Amino acid sequence: MMAPGRRSSTFTRLLRHGFTDPSAAERLLESVELTAVRNDPVLLHALGATADPDLALLGLVRLLEAQPDHTARREVLDTLIAAKPLRDRLLGVLGASAALGDHLARHPHDWRALVMYEPEDLHPGIEEFERGLAEATDPVSLRVAYRRCLLSIAARDVCGTTDVAQAAAELADLATATLRAALAIARAAAPEDAAQCRLAVIAMGKCGGHELNYVSDVDVIFVGETADGADEQKAIRAATRLASHMMRICSETTVEGTIWPVDANLRPEGRNGPLVRTLSSHLAYYQRWAKTWEFQALLKARPVAGDLELGEEYVAALEPLVWKAAERENFVADVQRMRRRVVENIPVAEVDRQLKLGPGGLRDVEFAVQLLQLVHGRADTSLRSGTTLDALGALAAGGYVGRADAAQLDAAYRFLRSMEHRIQLYRLRRTHLVPDDETDLRRIGRSLGLRTEPVAYLHREWRRHAAVVRRLHEKLFYRPLLDAVAQLASGETRLSADAARERLVALGYADPAAALRHLEALASGVSRKAAIQRTLLPVLLGWFADSADPDAGLLNFRKVSDALGRTPWYLRLLRDEGAAAENLARVLSAGRLAPDLLLRAPEAVSLLGDGDGGTGGVGGAGGAGGAGGAGGLEPRERAPLEQEILAAVRRADDAEQAVTVARGVRRRELFRTAARDIVGSYGTESSPAAADQGALVDLVGGAVSDLTAATIAGTLRAVVRDGWGDTLPTRFAVIGMGRFGGHELGYGSDADVLFVHEPREGADEQEAARAANTVVAEMRRLLQIPSADPPLLIDADLRPEGKSGPLVRTLKSYEAYYRRWSLVWESQALLRAEPVAGDEDLGRRFVELIGPLRYPQGGLGDDAVREIRRLKARMESERLPRGADPTLHTKLGRGGLSDVEWTVQLLQLRHGWREPGLRTTRTRAALAAACAAGLVSAEDTAVLDEAWVLATRVRNAVMLVRGRAGDTFPSGGRELAAVGRYLGYGPGRVGDMLDDYRRTTRRARAVVDDLFYAD
Repeated sequence: MMAPGRRSSTFTRLLRHGFTDPSAAERLLESVELTAVRNDPVLLHALGATADPDLALLGLVRLLEAQPDHTARREVLDTLIAAKPLRDRLLGVLGASAALGDHLARHPHDWRALVMYEPEDLHPGIEEFERGLAEATDPVSLRVAYRRCLLSIAARDVCGTTDVAQAAAELADLATATLRAALAIARAAAPEDAAQCRLAVIAMGKCGGHELNYVSDVDVIFVGETADGADEQKAIRAATRLASHMMRICSETTVEGTIWPVDANLRPEGRNGPLVRTLSSHLAYYQRWAKTWEFQALLKARPVAGDLELGEEYVAALEPLVWKAAERENFVADVQRMRRRVVENIPVAEVDRQLKLGPGGLRDVEFAVQLLQLVHGRADTSLRSGTTLDALGALAAGGYVGRADAAQLDAAYRFLRSMEHRIQLYRLRRTHLVPDDETDLRRIGRSLGLRTEPVAYLHREWRRHAAVVRRLHEKLFYRPLLDAVAQLASGETRLSADAARERLVALGYADPAAALRHLEALASGVSRKAAIQRTLLPVLLGWFADSADPDAGLLNFRKVSDALGRTPWYLRLLRDEGAAAENLARVLSAGRLAPDLLLRAPEAVSLLGDGDGGTGGVGGAGGAGGAGGAGGLEPRERAPLEQEILAAVRRADDAEQAVTVARGVRRRELFRTAARDIVGSYGTESSPAAADQGALVDLVGGAVSDLTAATIAGTLRAVVRDGWGDTLPTRFAVIGMGRFGGHELGYGSDADVLFVHEPREGADEQEAARAANTVVAEMRRLLQIPSADPPLLIDADLRPEGKSGPLVRTLKSYEAYYRRWSLVWESQALLRAEPVAGDEDLGRRFVELIGPLRYPQGGLGDDAVREIRRLKARMESERLPRGADPTLHTKLGRGGLSDVEWTVQLLQLRHGWREPGLRTTRTRAALAAACAAGLVSAEDTAVLDEAWVLATRVRNAVMLVRGRAGDTFPSGGRELAAVGRYLGYGPGRVGDMLDDYRRTTRRARAVVDDLFYAD
């Protein structure tokens, strides 16, 4: 046992050399295997230079223990101390890979593979690896030989003899040699099959692109043909057996572990298609059925094993189709869908740790490079490389990517791939997740040369490079477009106008010539405004391209910029507040309503910022553009809205001017609500799409209803002030009905109301009636004055006697009518009655009056229930528009709004007298109360609620997209795609949206049939 002083000295030296567990290291150094070298400073220094000195020392002791005798151990140690190249390679591998340490412990002679390399052998290719695998005759020996070759690649990699691209290429060459060896074993096992067919193995993915990971599926496609005139079907069956056997040899687990899975799922029809096809069958499939992503995958196709001549024929036959992929009708939608699918499929808990698939990860670079290749490689054959970094270099050389941008992306890609290699090398397991264990992170950081605070520096470098990659769409797609149109002072090669138009088409712009004109108008020149636009536009163009109508987004942005370009705060807001720019891009490309509202008052752009209302200089005549002291997109509550409108009414010269001002406030607040709805539905980088669609429906319904109530209150005040001063000779109240009373108005909904008055004490009743009727007539006239703003129509048809009855009645008249003449449909309509403007006490007494009608004591009688069912059946048969698809009509169609609302209202009429929770004007609240009372099961409640929310969102989407109300899906392709985008369906998923709507409403109708018609 060591003396305490000596132990302390060794302990300190071990800490200084990077050991994290000096006590364990001391014990290992005292082992008999290291007797001869334990005090050799060369060994300690070499161990300290590895990624994980503790792991390297343990691996060395295990290797020595595995040697057959003392002579063999001595040979290892002598060579280790004497030969620095071996020392660096062996200890480097042992300090970076526990899995390769295990291999050396099982195969103690394989350390000799690292002894020496001649200069010409530093970067071996397929032939050298084939020689290394030549003696393998079965799966077990193939695995041993494969690991021995892998050992040499890893040694060169961790020692820096090769860079990450060379290491990836060597791994691909080793995979090629392994596939050939596995196929040879399969052929030897079935010579009769080998004689009947020609079989070509085509590498795809990273293997095909010469950029393989340490541990990765090896993607392949098989092509088969007959040999010597054999029967084609027999030949394909024979080729299929050979291919299957080859895959098993590589993929199956043995006592020596596995090599890697061979994945043939990139073949035509994927897992459902035949494993082997003839060349003509492949060609027929790609000509008729292949999707865009399949052509993108073929960018990396490379013959690697079997009949290489047949493989070359395959590549040559398909190459023309690959370079026409960008001309396909759905090219943009397909590539956008692929891009989204990558991130959507990542588990939420893994997004921030994903090196490959996450935002700013390896797939982002690869995807963008491939997309640019498909767009520009049609005419420029220099871009047709299957290797990402080679293709990126070619794109830079051709001027399609700025050289500085390409250099940054090259560096980021190399760093991220190096991290991925080091993570996989440790256990030789397929993973792309950055570990969260401190020891693992320290080893990775040190292996990448980060020796001072390796964990902290690793995170910093990783995030820095990921940030570069996250800007790849700006870097690779949009900035060169501006170079093409703006005559920037840059020494870099610019895109030609034709190339710029080509890129815009590939990104989804239907009118690239107009888009280029907009870009030139916005970004040309040397002014500060143009300089800021050149900074903003690359990002904005990407967001526009992410919408259903990029052209409209860009055009609307130009209009807003033309209107506000001289306003100092506008471009500063977009430049300095990332949320403002992204919110604006989403709003401008989402449809017609929000842009139309914004272009009527461009100052409302200020609402899209961070919500502090502090942009300054934002305002407009009569408050039409100003934020009323409240910035941000959260809808304002009714009280402050009403106060603002009433204050503006007091300042106005007459009622018409007052209503104009009120309309201005309404316009601004409708824009605020629409923008909030769009941002919540589409999502932004800083604000992901809302998960609770019901919450968005409630938000819009409540905001539009409050805004309508405040506008009516302001109009009422203006009319009374102009005609009677401060006091009307009768008390007057407006009662909201239907969706208005239920706080469920949509953007294009009419405002259903009742008008009630009560003469003041001592007032003449006829004079009071004339005054009340004058107020109603003047309110309706003022609100119906033609305007470019969305109309606010007051509909009083739910009043007693309908269109035949007087527009306004006294409270006593309502009482008399309801007592003597009221029909069951009127009781049903009154379920949603709620005071919205005017005399609060009169409104409260009206509600008290109708209470017994809408919540009848003891519930509805059988005759009343039958009458409601008859009315609903009549409505369905008579009011559905001719030619309308009943499965897609949101209001009157199967499982739509009326179905759900009538079912809920029948429950309220029957049970509201004894269930206080049902006494609400709001559909969703009443449905939840029915569930809580046990009247509807939780499952049926969820079905009805989902259908009602979905139908409401479709109606809102139609108004946002088309700028006019509608109860069914639009027929136009772009409008339908925009509705889908609002509902969360990406490009190319319109069919899924319609199918989901039909499925949701079909389930709802089944519940309605059970509940509405149940006795």
